[in-house]
Amino acid sequence: MTESITSFSLEVSSRLEAITAWALAGGVSEAAQAMADSLANDGVIQAFGTGHSEAFAMEIAGRAGGLIPTSKIALRDLVLHGDRDVAALDSLEGSVLERDTGVAEELFNLSLVDPRDIFIIASNSGVNGSIVGLALAAKARGHKVIAVTSLEHTNAVDTKHPSGVRLSEIADIVIDNRAPYGDTTLEVSGGGGVGAVSSITAAYIAQLLTIETVQCLVRAGKKPPIYISANIPGGDEHNTALVGQYAGRLRREA
Repeated sequence: MTESITSFSLEVSSRLEAITAWALAGGVSEAAQAMADSLANDGVIQAFGTGHSEAFAMEIAGRAGGLIPTSKIALRDLVLHGDRDVAALDSLEGSVLERDTGVAEELFNLSLVDPRDIFIIASNSGVNGSIVGLALAAKARGHKVIAVTSLEHTNAVDTKHPSGVRLSEIADIVIDNRAPYGDTTLEVSGGGGVGAVSSITAAYIAQLLTIETVQCLVRAGKKPPIYISANIPGGDEHNTALVGQYAGRLRREA
């Protein structure tokens, strides 16, 4: 057990170190500046991910220490705000929905999107129908798209979208989450693997993007609209006042 834990720790730390080196070399700058430019123009950051990549969108949108002008798009919006039956969210049906190439336009039209907004879409594989479809829908309407994906994985598989393209081939800016093909890092005797890393590296990337976007705003002489924890005195009042400036434009349902 100790050997496996040590091996996994090294797999994680080596990837985080690689991402840190990339960020220090300016790798994060283009995406952060694009996000800051959108916010400075009264835009909102629209975050989307399916499956475990939804955790990335939750790191971007609506959390303490994060930016207030952020909104989370989720497949469940098709039920909560659309006409889909709740059965569509059952585990098996949800997987089908994730790969459905026909949901993207429906999902986009249900979302609170303004022409000034920027999209950041996370998908380890970058090939499922809903992911590729939403990226195409955003690009078709003139939005800048940032992708967070595993280049090793996405370049090794075929897209499931009839367009023939992957998320990485649509986005204006592509960020590699450094996850390996299949996501797992440790082989199991008898077959299979454990030790998935994409959620860890994606969360780290989300925080780097938030930090550098804030720095871009500060350098431009603008006060960054940042959430503070609702669990400290004055937190609710601070957040409510800033959220009110984006009334009708933010969505963060659980």
